[in-house]
Formats: sequence, structure tokens, C-alpha cells
Amino acid sequence: MLCEVKEKTRTGIINPIFTCQPCGAQFVSIGVKNCVGIVHGGQGCVMFVRLLISQHFKESFEIASSSVHEDGAVFGACSRVEEAVDVLLMRYPHIKVIPIISTCSTEIIGDDIDGVVTKLNAGLLKEKYAGREVHLIPIHTPSFVGSMVSGYDIAVRDFVTYFAKKTEPDKKLNLITGWVNPGDVTALKHLLAEMQIDATVLFEIENFDSPLMPYGNFVSHGDTTIEDLSGTANAIGTIALNRYEGGKAALYLEKEFGVPAIVGPTPIGIRNTDTFLQNLKTLTGRPIPESLVRERGIAIDALTDITHMFLADKKVAIYGNPDLAIGIAEFCLDLEMRPVLLLLGDDNTNYQNDLRIKAFQENVDFPMEIITNADLWELENRIKNDGLELDLILGHSKGRFSAIDNNIPMVRVGFPTYDRAGLYRHPVVGYAGAMWLAEQMVNTIFTDMEYKKNKEWILNVW
Repeated sequence: MLCEVKEKTRTGIINPIFTCQPCGAQFVSIGVKNCVGIVHGGQGCVMFVRLLISQHFKESFEIASSSVHEDGAVFGACSRVEEAVDVLLMRYPHIKVIPIISTCSTEIIGDDIDGVVTKLNAGLLKEKYAGREVHLIPIHTPSFVGSMVSGYDIAVRDFVTYFAKKTEPDKKLNLITGWVNPGDVTALKHLLAEMQIDATVLFEIENFDSPLMPYGNFVSHGDTTIEDLSGTANAIGTIALNRYEGGKAALYLEKEFGVPAIVGPTPIGIRNTDTFLQNLKTLTGRPIPESLVRERGIAIDALTDITHMFLADKKVAIYGNPDLAIGIAEFCLDLEMRPVLLLLGDDNTNYQNDLRIKAFQENVDFPMEIITNADLWELENRIKNDGLELDLILGHSKGRFSAIDNNIPMVRVGFPTYDRAGLYRHPVVGYAGAMWLAEQMVNTIFTDMEYKKNKEWILNVW
């Protein structure tokens, strides 16, 4: 078998691909309107995650911390949650939703955040905030298992489980975007608008490309409302774009309320975008309009101009969130490239059963490694010590040192990206995303050729 799937054999992590589960839950919470999450743990559990998200989006937003210190770690820190909820409600009169996000330290000491929520609902909220709409949602995201990806998936499920309420059926579609950028949300909304589909785009962060207004600073927030979340049980169907970032919620809605669910594929590249549009058509009955057929044709023409001449047989390493990394690998194969190394950076044991990975194993005709529970040393070691030759690296900014030190061109894609400007505005999904990503790869190879003073033949130009 030319495509091998294997787990990292080393104990320990050197330069992790992901951060921890609470980061994923925090990313979900910033997509909900009138919501500020409380991260129940040390201040660093908020500070470093907020820094990461702010570096990526270059925007300001709000996340709170229960600020657990040594005494809380020894004697328990549930009182810190109670105090944090009270302070948050006093300071922000518009807040309606407060997820309480656990961390490794508070899970280890056994703090009962579910019990605290019950106590606050029966006490503080009735006594001090009577008549005010407040929703406290416990979200368990211990950092010693999973990653920010599984934390995102858990939080999406918990929000939907808490709010979804069956009333009257409507004709809206649920679209769970997964961990995407504002530019991706804009591109997805464009596709929905062209098909005239009324959809609830869940946990969407389009507003994180925020304006600087003359009347004051703009604090970024998501646009998913309580009403949106409540109405998910009444939709005609749910599409979760990513299996590992929203799949749990889609399957919950199907099992609990009979809302048909389609999970994936991530609409990266022509083939997967075609499938996404067909899924929209299946669930809504809406035809695919000529405008999107034309848009697809423009994208195919753009890819035809560059694929065989400039991208064919180029060896690429890919890492990042699993649905993104797998989707990009599929796209690279369609572009005649060779994704020789795919790094999936957490302890999810289900990757072996992913049908997309099974398709790689069945169809790839060149040596390809897929490493699970991987870190970025897996990339570094193969380049430096195992003689892996690469034409391109695709991944977020944390892998830049491997690219710089080994003189390999790199396209930044995924989260976090903080050493390139404005990438969050550009989609990687849809037909527009296919064009942008492919042209980024080609232009990066062109630039690398110039720096290395190579002649044109290296790009298959005759």
C-alpha cells in the first residue's frame, strides 16, 4: 500500500500543530451574538488563546476568565465561577449567553460546573437578575485529551443541544461552517444567495473582518442568535461542512428531532464544491443556477491555465485542522500534485475510518504518509534527517520555521496565520476559494524560483 496511515511513535510533543480544547470552545463562543464565555481555569487559558485569535484576525473581542489561582487549585474554585458570572452580568447588560468552559486544571480538581450552573439558576439569577434572559451553558473541554478541533466540535454540540427546540417546521437550512475565516463565510453566503436558499449560518464570524468606524471602536462579535440556535430543530436539514468541526451537532439534530443531516465534504476545490451544491439541491429542492455554472467554468479555466504546466508532480506537505488538511490534499490530487505528507495533529482514533483517507489508501499511486497525533517535528525530521524532498508546504504560521530553515516555499492556510496580512479575507472554500488557493501556490513557487535564481524549466515551462 503506497499510502500509509500511522500514529506518531514518539512520546511527547515538539512544536504542536494544535492548541487545546478550550481554544475551540472559545472560538465557537465568539460566533454567538450577546455571548461572552467564561473560561474556568488560569488566566493563561484565556490570555494565550485570545492572543492567538487576535493575532489571526487582528481584531478585538471579549472572553472572560474565572482566574483560578493556587488556593482554588487546592481547595476548589467553583466560587470563582459564581463571582465571574455576577461580574459579567453587572458589567455587560446586553449579555444573554454565558458558556462556562472548563480547562485541564479545573477538570483535574473535579470542579462541578454543571452543579454551579444549577445553583446559579436557582439562586443568583432569580434573586439578583430576575426577569433578565440569561443562559448558562457548561462545556467540558479538558486540555489533556483532544485538541482545539475536538473542543470546537463539543462546544457546537453543547450550544445546539441546549437551545434547539422543536416548534413549527420552517424552510430554513442549517449550515454549520466549522472553523473557517470571514472570507469563507462570505463565499458560502454567496453560494446560498445564488441558489436562493434561506439558511441559518451557525457560529459564523464574518463580522470579525470588522470596520474601523468614525464614531468609535468596533468590538467584533458573531451573528448567530439565540433564535437561530433554537430554530435548528425546525430546519429542513443540516449541512455540517466539516466532519470533525460540527458533525456531532448535525447528527444530534437528526437523531433528536429528525432533521436530515449531511456531514461534509469540506467544499475545497471544484469536486467538493460540486458535491456541496448538490447537497444543497438535495435538501432544499433548489436548482443550481446558471450563474454558479458560469462561476464554476471560470474557476476550471483558471485552474486549467496553471495545473499541468506549473503544479503537476509538485511534492507538498500539508498540516492543520483535519477537515481542512484532508480537503486540501484532495484538491492537490485534482491539481496533479503529490501530497506526500499529511499531518493530523491530535489523538482522534477515528481518522483510520475516515472514508476520505481510505480513498487515499485505495487510489494514491505514489508514496504518501498520513501521521496522526502528529506534531511539526514530524515535518522537520523528515526534511532534515530522512531526506524528504518538498516543493511546497501548506499550513498555518507555526510551521514557518521548517520552511525558512530548509528553504522550502510555503503557503499559509488555516489557523493561526499571523505572519501574512489579510489572509482571513480570502476564502479557500467554493469556486472562488479554489482559484485563490491554486494561484497562491503557483505564485509562491514563482517567487521561490526567483529567489533561488532557478531557470524556467523547474516549473515545467518549455
